[in-house]
Amino acid sequence: MNDTVDPAYPVTKRNKVVRRYQRGFYDKKTVHEILDAAMVAHIAYVMDGQPFCTPTGFWREGEHLYWHGSSASRMIRFQSPGVPVCVTVTHLDAIVLARSGFHHSVNYRSVMAYGTARLVEGEAEKLRAMDGFVDRFFPGRSALLRPPSAQEIKATSFVVMEIEQASAKIRDTHVGDEEEDYALPIWAARYPVRQVVGEMEECPRQHPDATMPEGMRGYRTGRTLDDVLLEAARQYED
Repeated sequence: MNDTVDPAYPVTKRNKVVRRYQRGFYDKKTVHEILDAAMVAHIAYVMDGQPFCTPTGFWREGEHLYWHGSSASRMIRFQSPGVPVCVTVTHLDAIVLARSGFHHSVNYRSVMAYGTARLVEGEAEKLRAMDGFVDRFFPGRSALLRPPSAQEIKATSFVVMEIEQASAKIRDTHVGDEEEDYALPIWAARYPVRQVVGEMEECPRQHPDATMPEGMRGYRTGRTLDDVLLEAARQYED
């Protein structure tokens, strides 16, 4: 990836933000940060004329998005030959309560990324993807795990999509009422919303010689998941 040469995704009818266009962003830095702060994406595709949208674990490597699923999955089987898909990610950042139902809203960061999905093929590439899925979120962890069994390799599939186009949309505002409504004695507020890491609960059958690896130090109680995942993404890219 070379963001210096090509810092933004091309804008066409497919990815152009029309409604509230001022909230749209096409630069790769913004798009990538929203993607990298998430562990789950929704994959939208059309199969036999029926739209589907499947939530699944995913991660980004440069200009490619990867996601996984069971080898028996209908989604995986359908996407294997190469089909157009739309990958979406959304973060809920705040709940906004106004003085009218019309102006109630939420603050969010979202991305829609477009491309053609295809199956990751070849055992070496598949094993690399299996390690990548672990190391992207838990730096260096794959080297500490037992190797996957032949059955586990067979049962798991990965799909990759090059990002052809993408757009981000961000709402980050406070209460926005009609001017005359501010005179009404109606309570209004904004509630920030964050996902935070809770207190660790070790496996009840933890081996007495097992110690927390260095790559998990970022998962500290009270940290926002955004910060943890973005930190892990930078380590993975390095």
